[in-house]
Amino acid sequence: MEPLKLRYQLRNVRERLAKNLVEKGVLTTEKQNFLVFDMTTHPLTDNSTKTKLVKKVQDSVLSRWVGDPQRMDKRMLSLIYLAHASDVLENAFAPLSDDDYEVAMKRVRDLLDLDLEAEAAKSNANSLMWAVFAAFIK
Repeated sequence: MEPLKLRYQLRNVRERLAKNLVEKGVLTTEKQNFLVFDMTTHPLTDNSTKTKLVKKVQDSVLSRWVGDPQRMDKRMLSLIYLAHASDVLENAFAPLSDDDYEVAMKRVRDLLDLDLEAEAAKSNANSLMWAVFAAFIK
């Protein structure tokens, strides 16, 4: 797929996601002026949703860590990979103590260093999910 076409499709996905989150009341839509340009932004309506999600991500790599990505909740595993690809994962770990931060980042690095092809080849593995992860961490 051409890079420009992929970028266009990702922009459409981002816009659809934002629209759905606005409809669900998680985000609002605002116009902000950045120098000469008007830009649409989508701030959170309620920070408690974000706080709960950040706590779930933290717990998934600390107190609820299972050590085997095949046994992890697939939605949480996906969220971790996508948050890393979006460069926002470290922000979720910033409030942690230094020791917990190091443990969390080591476990995330372990996930990122997995042989994704080998994970996809395991029995009962969702090979499409692992292929998407591979595309996001290239």
